Amino acid sequence: MKKQAPDAIDLLDGDHLAVHALFQSYRELARTRANALQRRALAEEICMELAIHARLEEELFYPAVRDALNDGELLDEAEDPHGSQREFIAQILTAQADDALYDARVFVLEDYVERHVQQEREQVFNRVLASRLDLHALARSISVRKEELRAVSDALREDALAFALA
Repeated sequence: MKKQAPDAIDLLDGDHLAVHALFQSYRELARTRANALQRRALAEEICMELAIHARLEEELFYPAVRDALNDGELLDEAEDPHGSQREFIAQILTAQADDALYDARVFVLEDYVERHVQQEREQVFNRVLASRLDLHALARSISVRKEELRAVSDALREDALAFALA
């Protein structure tokens, strides 16, 4: 029996799980007092994964869902946390890893992301699954765009840093 390809929700939730695992790894580095370079490298990886994920949602997922559900308020609530997430990312990317508040910034970002993921799963994903949105076609678009964004991760980093200066 052929396994069905992942749909858009599978892909986005896979990102959620992957970032959760990265945050857990960061917590372990902080707990064991790993050196600043190790913590910074992982924090930057987390930030880039979140930046890519947010772009995918903003460019592809939320517009498609907005059309399918005809519920702008729900999507505004789901999309709104991305602005604050950008602020946290910018703070982390511009801070020194040996700064006394560096780990705290990463932990605040983790808490923020976890709340956003829970809200998205409970309020958005469930409604999308009940809609007629072609989640497999959307998954193909998301996969292609994700690879494009990975290829320009330096530009995404520069966008995040520009946000810090704005």
